[in-house]
Amino acid sequence: MECTIDWGGPDGMLFVATTGSGHVTAMDGAPEGGGHNLAPRPMEMMLAGAGGCAAYDVVLILKRGRHVVSGCQVRVAGERAATDPKVFEKLHFSFVVTGKDLLESAVERAVSLSHDKYCSATAMLGKTAVITKSIEIREA
Repeated sequence: MECTIDWGGPDGMLFVATTGSGHVTAMDGAPEGGGHNLAPRPMEMMLAGAGGCAAYDVVLILKRGRHVVSGCQVRVAGERAATDPKVFEKLHFSFVVTGKDLLESAVERAVSLSHDKYCSATAMLGKTAVITKSIEIREA
């Protein structure tokens, strides 16, 4: 797996990443850091990646268990250290899973399996951050 990141030039802090799978995404900095606020910050992308990894796992686990899942939203809130390197020290994953007759135990199991076994992103971030999670189930 690889990515190539190209700087947009001397007038800012815009970076464009091209992934090994051929997709493109942009990252930028805040104006006070020389950016133009044109795209997410790199650390926001880390949160998005961790949330996407966890959501992917939860949906896949529920589908494989033949549960009728029609939606999965994850909100990831992070707190960073005050000094450099400003690693994440706390992360909270709030899951909202929508489906038909979803059992709370099945959703909790899927979230736990993602966190404890499958999600590479949360496994890495968990080296510096305390990770907590909450679950809400909505009927479709």
